[in-house]
Amino acid sequence: MAAKVRPLIAGNWKMNGLKSSALREVKKLAGRMHKAGRTGCDVLLCPPVPLLAPLRVVVKGSRIALGGQDCHAAANGAHTGDISAEMLADAGCGYVIVGHSERRADHGESSRDVRAKAKAVHRAGLRAIICVGETGAERKRGQTLGVIGKQLTDSLPKGCTAENTVVAYEPVWAIGTGLTPTVDDVAQVHAFIRARLQRRFREHAQGMRLLYGGSVKASNAVELMAVANVNGALVGGASLTAGDFWPIVKTCI
Repeated sequence: MAAKVRPLIAGNWKMNGLKSSALREVKKLAGRMHKAGRTGCDVLLCPPVPLLAPLRVVVKGSRIALGGQDCHAAANGAHTGDISAEMLADAGCGYVIVGHSERRADHGESSRDVRAKAKAVHRAGLRAIICVGETGAERKRGQTLGVIGKQLTDSLPKGCTAENTVVAYEPVWAIGTGLTPTVDDVAQVHAFIRARLQRRFREHAQGMRLLYGGSVKASNAVELMAVANVNGALVGGASLTAGDFWPIVKTCI
């Protein structure tokens, strides 16, 4: 990990979780964190919007932060079914994920859309977790770095700093498949991302947290978190239960 960069372990629940089970699992997680004492990382959960209010009560006084999974670029307006970054801030969120591969693929979001959403997150005073990553076809064609480089250029707005921006590398072909790149592959991509950020954001780039996301689980977390320029993880399915998520958090204690 880069020196002096506090890791972030973020759980993206996606469209999963009902109130009773969510409350039970987050209480377990908060209890384990309390028992462990001081942790060496920040811990974030991004549940579906209906769970933010009840979970806000559960995490109060703990070291677990809440975040949104997406937001609209506008602060308000006639956008049925959408939610603004300001609304997420009002609900107690400190972060918002933008540009997740499932949003890009399922909803046709372009990097230009992601850039507008990231600007909205900054406008609301929140931290944007901006996702980039290549598909399996792009990887096979040797286009990984080219694709990620363009996504970084087009998705990150001006004014990104270590305080308001996190970048998450999520190889699309690894999400939910159980597959992961080799340690060398992850190191190469994260080093590339760091260099691109330094070229554009200068002194702000070294402190930006770079997360790895793509079938992160207890069995591979230690190895992945030890890779240079990996400053935490964006965890999917393994974040849904305390039993699966806590071992990943423990890698940073």
